[in-house]
Amino acid sequence: MEFGLKPLGREKFWLWALLTPTLIGLLFGALGSVIATVLLSFAKWDLLTPPTWAGLVNYVDLFTDPKIMLALTNTLKFSALYVPGVVIVSLLVAVLMNRKLRGVSFFRTAYFLPTVTSAVATALVWNMIYGRDTGILNFILERIGLQPVCWLCAENAMYSVVLVNIWGAIGEGMIIFLAGLTAIPREYYEAAEIDGANGFQQFFRITIPLITPSIFFQTLMSTINAFQAFDYIYMLTRRGQGDSSIPVVVFSIYRNGWNFFNYGGASAQAILLTVVVAIFMAISFWLERRYVVYE
Repeated sequence: MEFGLKPLGREKFWLWALLTPTLIGLLFGALGSVIATVLLSFAKWDLLTPPTWAGLVNYVDLFTDPKIMLALTNTLKFSALYVPGVVIVSLLVAVLMNRKLRGVSFFRTAYFLPTVTSAVATALVWNMIYGRDTGILNFILERIGLQPVCWLCAENAMYSVVLVNIWGAIGEGMIIFLAGLTAIPREYYEAAEIDGANGFQQFFRITIPLITPSIFFQTLMSTINAFQAFDYIYMLTRRGQGDSSIPVVVFSIYRNGWNFFNYGGASAQAILLTVVVAIFMAISFWLERRYVVYE
């Protein structure tokens, strides 16, 4: 049985007329760029001269160049810290914002604000906070008699940047978890209270199982965002010679493409990143079938 309305006659013409620009953009902008990236990954191209076939040279370099392997290692470390941090902190904030408190709308807006704020402007503010000589954090440390810390040096940059990225992603995660929390029937908690369950028992026995779809979705999105992390890393950890104190794969792609004009190598790294993300997505969907509860 067929449902819904179908465009007829002139309506069908205008439907395709209005969709055609979008379809052309998707065809050449999305699909075309993917095909171009795959082809360039097998070539040598510096943007100024015609591309030349290079075979698997760019892919061999992925596993022989220590800088690329360092970038991949940093990306995995960043993801291992960022994804659990975003999920846990966003969930805790959502639980707090799901209560009937005075001014809760203001706090929801305040937590969501970093999500819609320019990453460049935000990074400039965090540079003022993390600054070694004039930063706010070191000023506070010196006031209480402690030594200043180089927050964005190689030994501390990973944790500092992860903190900034988590702070910027809390709002989005809060909205996702709030949607899941508000969908839980209040009757479940009332029945648990009658049975003598305390707040922690209700949270782990009722709330967590019933928001596993939200947890899964937020984990999925956070993983993708972690592997695509660039803006805060670029703004906070870029050094004078153009590299980073914690180079990640996307930063390496950017530097190879726009600093060294090695578009073949940058394309190969993009393909590598895509494969790694696809592997993590496959694992996530396998775990979804085992642990995610849908009512």
